[in-house]
Amino acid sequence: QAFNQRAINDRIRENIPGGRVHDYYNRDTENKDVFVENYGNVPLMARIRLSEFMEKRSTGDTDFTPIVNGTIRDQVDTWTVMRPSETNLNTRVGDSAAFNTYSNLTFGWSRSGQDAPWFMPTFNRDNQDLMTAAAGHARDWVTSTATDGVTDGATHPGDGTDAYWSSGDSFDNSGPVWPGEEVTHDAAQNLQQERAPMTISQWAALPNNLKVGNFWVIDHQTGWAYWANQLQAGETTSYLLDAAQMTAAANNIPGEYYYGIHVDGQLISPDRINDFLAADGSFTHHDDLSDFLTAVQNGSIDNNWGNPGPEENVQPDQINFSIMAPGTIFTMAGEQYRYLENMSSGNHLIIRNDSFLGEGVFQQDNRLNTWYAALDPAVQAMTQPVADSFDTGVVADADIVWEGQNRWLTANLHAFPEVEADTTQVDPSGTPRAFALSLADVVRLSGPGRAFTDFSNRATDQGENDGWLLRTPSVVSGHRVWLVGSSLHNLQGQLSGAGYGTGPAAPNRGVRPAIIVHQ
Repeated sequence: QAFNQRAINDRIRENIPGGRVHDYYNRDTENKDVFVENYGNVPLMARIRLSEFMEKRSTGDTDFTPIVNGTIRDQVDTWTVMRPSETNLNTRVGDSAAFNTYSNLTFGWSRSGQDAPWFMPTFNRDNQDLMTAAAGHARDWVTSTATDGVTDGATHPGDGTDAYWSSGDSFDNSGPVWPGEEVTHDAAQNLQQERAPMTISQWAALPNNLKVGNFWVIDHQTGWAYWANQLQAGETTSYLLDAAQMTAAANNIPGEYYYGIHVDGQLISPDRINDFLAADGSFTHHDDLSDFLTAVQNGSIDNNWGNPGPEENVQPDQINFSIMAPGTIFTMAGEQYRYLENMSSGNHLIIRNDSFLGEGVFQQDNRLNTWYAALDPAVQAMTQPVADSFDTGVVADADIVWEGQNRWLTANLHAFPEVEADTTQVDPSGTPRAFALSLADVVRLSGPGRAFTDFSNRATDQGENDGWLLRTPSVVSGHRVWLVGSSLHNLQGQLSGAGYGTGPAAPNRGVRPAIIVHQ
């Protein structure tokens, strides 16, 4: 018998990119909502940069004086780029610091117990049109370049007040009333922000599995704010800005002042990230921007993407630590490691994947030193200094209260502040060397999205003999230290300070060296 079966599956689809920056502003209430809508049918990547200008004139004076020298009200390109400090979006730095006295910017949108806000989708779906959706007292730059604080230039319905649109609202643009299609749109909802806007340095410190999502990241060196996810068709970002409020110092100026914010929005398709990496005048992109954009382009930071597999023995320059997820296993210069943590500033905490069994607390320091001395010179060259000795504190096993699963996380380490404070950090006054982790290190590295997600991967992969010693003592005098328990006694991955680490070495536990490397 013969059988002949056929089928056709086909489609024709036009990919239409389209995005619009929304700016809802009301000078009476000082509400200012800035966000980006993707009205097309393909993903986009988005960034926004804010520039500020202010000048004041005392009573009786003829001329205004700008608060930043060289800036001119009618020349927006001279306005001062808003650049926050590396650790606090609410504090401007450089020339931008002049505005701290007079204006407070509220980044992100957060209301206790409320879902994301609502907006009116743009009627202007011409992707060659550079107009923004400016509502209320906001003025689109294409339709009005006036800087007198009075002239209108809105291109979108609404009065710019907070929560102007809500569920069930609609607007008929027949006429048209506003630029764009003569259709009726229903109000739609912004994406809920997953975390507050942050600087790119703060982003770099996030666990890799949290680095892509619905939130804004600001490169504090250039002022560009990037949406940390691909903006899918029909999606609209959360607010980058929620308010721009003048301070008491501005309201007490004896005379008059002018204050303005310029919003510059740029949208690209995800295959064009080099456009966002292009030279930017006198500004220098942050070192982590390329990794950030690549993560957004790929939709995630995969611990295998761009890095060799766990068994592939490579040199340090063949590894990109900044994209590693906590818990990743890799082999570097003949040693296999587990990646523990991105410590920011290019520093990364890693630990040998196995321990040296049969060596106890008496042998620990010697084993750490001899192991480090034998490392490949390329690894030693990237090893960061740590303190020459640690202030470990002491805590007895019986004094610890356990949180959740027995002997997984401590609930009362704060009651022993010296022990809690003993977390390994780079110390420029110390020595590049190997070390044992502290009890506090292991606790903070344990949990979802961290290096140790369960008991089994907190232990080493050495069968029943998978326990290892920490550096934190469990007795005031003597040689007992905390350790990660072994499977031999059904204690796999559990933390214990009861009767361990003393006397002769035990075959089921050993010394597990860790180092901090810089890349």
